[in-house]
Amino acid sequence: MNTELLKNIEDTIKKTVSKKRIGVAFSGGVDSTLISKILDDLEYDITLLTIGFSESHDILFAKEVNEQLEFPHHVLEINGDTFEKISSDINKIIKTENLSWNENCIAFYYVSQLAQSLNLDTVVTANGIDELFCGYNAYREVISQGESQVNKLMDAKLENEIKMMKAVNLISSEFRVTILQPLLSSEFVAFAKSVPMTEKIIDSEDLIRKHAIRKLAADIGVPEISYTKRKKALQYGTQIHKKLLKTR
Repeated sequence: MNTELLKNIEDTIKKTVSKKRIGVAFSGGVDSTLISKILDDLEYDITLLTIGFSESHDILFAKEVNEQLEFPHHVLEINGDTFEKISSDINKIIKTENLSWNENCIAFYYVSQLAQSLNLDTVVTANGIDELFCGYNAYREVISQGESQVNKLMDAKLENEIKMMKAVNLISSEFRVTILQPLLSSEFVAFAKSVPMTEKIIDSEDLIRKHAIRKLAADIGVPEISYTKRKKALQYGTQIHKKLLKTR
């Protein structure tokens, strides 16, 4: 087990997440499942929160993964009749045409709504893992240019993610819910950047990536169907991307 990676994740969680009763944004993917398992091992009182349109990938997969974990789990199915108005209202608040920002803010609007219905005011996410451990396909496109280009892309993605999560919290505040991203803390970012690149991505043909994260997940008891699953971004897994394009 990569005990140093685990310890740094645990430390940043303890410093960032002060409340013991929390929700966890959960898709069943390796990132959200890993952080859920670590939070549970640290004896936080967690409730998994999954959102998406009916029969969407994230809802079905999250339920499948949690059949093995057996954590408290709640699902909110997005109502298609009100989706267009809600997405339009969110766009007016965050005031950007960045599609990814809009999609993530919409997703966390529903996560926050679900959290509020369960009297939860804090939701923890695994945001930061894809940026720091080369989870995106874009890293495959630059790895052949050398580590310096990967690090340059990483810095740009981190900057965007941190700004985006501020917009997310602007939306979640409507429900008096705070979205926390412990893996975007400056301390964890510094540690993660010190992890050898080969433990993140091997080459341009590396379709899996995030190797250190996947190995840690396997070591601490995350279900195999989760830690071997290829990435599916939130906006696609929930079908928000597909539905939002139809409204434009």
